[in-house]
Amino acid sequence: MISNTIFLGIPGGYQIIIILVVVLLLFGGRKIPELMRGLGSGIKEFKDASKTEGDDKIEEKK
Repeated sequence: MISNTIFLGIPGGYQIIIILVVVLLLFGGRKIPELMRGLGSGIKEFKDASKTEGDDKIEEKK
């Protein structure tokens, strides 16, 4: 039987709402955009670094 609270490690609707409320209470409304911007730039840097690393490996094989 599959529980409707967690399916494949993904939280259900109530858990997501609770997490969002806790994040809002901890960081406040003004800090959340800054946090998301930082998270987005970190992800972008990671993708760029992994692309350049992959390009280097392709050039070494040639």
